[in-house]
Amino acid sequence: MTNKIILRFSIFLIVVLASFSAIAQNSRRVYQSHKMNGNQLELITNDGNYEIQFYNQNIVETAFIPKGEAGKGESTAVVLQPEQTSVTLIEKGNELQFLSEGMNVTISKSPFDISYSYKGRQLLSEKEGYIKTDSTENIDFTIDKDEVLFGGGARVLGMNRRGYRLQLYNRAHYGYGTHSELMNYTMPLVISSKMYAVNFDNAPIGYLDLDSKKTNTLRYESISGRKVYQVIASDTWEGFTYEFTNLTGRQPMLPRWSFGNFSSRFGYHSERECRATIDQFLKDSIPVDAIILDLFWFGKEMKGEMGNLAFERDSFPTPEKMIADFAEKGVKTILITEPFILTTSKRWDEAVKEEVLGTDSIGNPYTYDFYFGNTGLVDVFKPKAIDWFWNIYKGLANKGIAGWWGDLGEPEVHPAGLQHVNGSADEVHNIYGHYWAKLVYEGYQKDFPNQRPFILMRAGAVGSQRYGMVPWTGDVSRSWDGLKPQTEISLQMGLQGIAYMHSDLGGFAGDNLDDELYTRWLQYGVFQPIFRPHAQEAVPSEPIFREAKTKALAKKSIQLRYQLMPYNYTLAFDNNRTGLPLMRPLFFEEQNNKELLSVSDTYMWGDAFLVSTITDAGLKEKEVYMPANSVWFDFVSEKKYEGGKSYTISTEEDHIPVFVRGGSFIPMIKGMLNSKNYSLENMELHYYHDMSVTAGKGHLYNDDGETCDAFEKGKYELLSFCSAFSKSKLKITIATEKGSNYKSLNKNVNWVIHNIDKEPKKISLGKKSIDFIWDKELKTLRFKGNVTEGNQSVTIKLR
Repeated sequence: MTNKIILRFSIFLIVVLASFSAIAQNSRRVYQSHKMNGNQLELITNDGNYEIQFYNQNIVETAFIPKGEAGKGESTAVVLQPEQTSVTLIEKGNELQFLSEGMNVTISKSPFDISYSYKGRQLLSEKEGYIKTDSTENIDFTIDKDEVLFGGGARVLGMNRRGYRLQLYNRAHYGYGTHSELMNYTMPLVISSKMYAVNFDNAPIGYLDLDSKKTNTLRYESISGRKVYQVIASDTWEGFTYEFTNLTGRQPMLPRWSFGNFSSRFGYHSERECRATIDQFLKDSIPVDAIILDLFWFGKEMKGEMGNLAFERDSFPTPEKMIADFAEKGVKTILITEPFILTTSKRWDEAVKEEVLGTDSIGNPYTYDFYFGNTGLVDVFKPKAIDWFWNIYKGLANKGIAGWWGDLGEPEVHPAGLQHVNGSADEVHNIYGHYWAKLVYEGYQKDFPNQRPFILMRAGAVGSQRYGMVPWTGDVSRSWDGLKPQTEISLQMGLQGIAYMHSDLGGFAGDNLDDELYTRWLQYGVFQPIFRPHAQEAVPSEPIFREAKTKALAKKSIQLRYQLMPYNYTLAFDNNRTGLPLMRPLFFEEQNNKELLSVSDTYMWGDAFLVSTITDAGLKEKEVYMPANSVWFDFVSEKKYEGGKSYTISTEEDHIPVFVRGGSFIPMIKGMLNSKNYSLENMELHYYHDMSVTAGKGHLYNDDGETCDAFEKGKYELLSFCSAFSKSKLKITIATEKGSNYKSLNKNVNWVIHNIDKEPKKISLGKKSIDFIWDKELKTLRFKGNVTEGNQSVTIKLR
């Protein structure tokens, strides 16, 4: 036997023995006993204890605590307290069954095994369960061979992420396009097409293996930390998102101006440039609600000045007046901040003196080089650093700053040797952005309790939505390849609780002047959570600086965005109350249609709109699937389509394909230049009638757009709409609900009823006949009515 053959055989033998050792370690796990601690089941084995506990009938948590470890530790993801759920423990021979009304945890004593089912539907089972190797701690499961897997945070892999081993390490991917395995926002969370999820409730870096070896194995690998996971299951996708956000927290209501248009670029160099830009928006009558200042607000140069965190008075001589002047015009000012304090910045000595930076192994500030200079990093986990950083935010907020852009918060460069107060860089890297958002959010709760914060950040963790985080998809390529995956990222993140994921409209990276691309991206932006064109400045991101035709098309999209603000704001309310995403995959509509599990370029915007993006240059037509059990109307042409099949849709220059579900109510407002002028006093209410729809419903939420917890404080109104159709009579009812501390205005409603193909005989508001206008060509019926408190009804007698 040659030396080379001997070497190969030795390596093979080592690998086999190592694999056998890892498997054997777990295969030798022996059940010894069990006991109940209240509603918690404790299993004692030869190498550690399991603690299994229901949060409610849909959510169960399993924690493994190896011998020698004190406990399971604290969660950074979970906020739900276990409810008083009815549980049952059944012991029968070799088997234990621990049951809620929905979930069943089955434990085999020998060989030791744990499996999960929901209402008789098998979900998954531990394969080898917890395994400790020389470098990692793993938990693995057996899954079905046909499951489609979502999750893992923000990636560009197609909707089905099965087959990938995903690194869990938040890291920016500059200029990405149609494929990205690692991006700014990773999560140790997997969601199955069987409507369940496993959340590996642990912070340190690692991997999430979604059956990469095609052995029907799901595996979580981490360098250290908690051996804890939750299984969440439901009968419906709506129920799933409700339960998952019940567990991890729900997004607070954003200020209403957040749903308007942002003026943003990398970046505005001076106060004069900022003022001129906003003046041009107003001159062109293009609605705008906010301006975002990138890093030049605190320094003239791109490098060497990060961490100053104060206005550069040479280029911004009167920032307080600028902020106030913008506010008078209804325009909010947002500042970028980063957690890096450069050694060349004006705050370096202060940061060192106050001991707010991550350290080396002996307690000195840890410094290192990255793109912007030599730097330290704020330790956002350290109470002293939290107070220091927040006081800077507080001082600027007192000057009128209305929102914050937290950039580079992965953190972008985070050396493994850097120590935080609660662990090494690698142990806390993936929750850094989460705690940064928490710092800002809780600062507002303490010092500005009546102001809703706006917190734009690109990196977070499971549950960051509860701190009001508004994430974006990172430094996407300014190209058609960059536009293509934007819906996939947002739909995936919405499933994972992060409903406000959105993109730099028009694309960010690269000096590509493509007017068609820009137009199509902004048309998509109307139907995504935040409308914010942003890019490197060589090619302008703001519509006011584009050529006339492109500007006009962009203006039309922005105006539509503002017209839909009542509808969009209601979506935000629904998300706040239930966790339901604003953007929803088509499989929410047809839960048994497996073909829809891979679709991302067509999606639901709320319950009423079906949106299909255009992501190829010069595209003349597109196949669009219309979900079954509904009829659909082209939002522009009014053409009707039966659901349950695909249609070839001809594309138009001034809009992307958008359709409205029959039986939907769409509240709209016209004429706003920004949300400062928002009022429902004169509103349009569109209803899409079809003879096949015997009952329709919708609702409209309203408050002052700025009070925190307005709903909880009774400072709101809620209008509920219902339609009933039978025997040529369409009856629409409006019911009003007013919070105990809210004074509502009477509303002059301009009704628009769609798909009325013959002139009605009579329209009555209550018992009073009213005038109407019927458009034969458009098949629309228009009339006016006044909505006051209480219930009202409109009856339309059709021919």
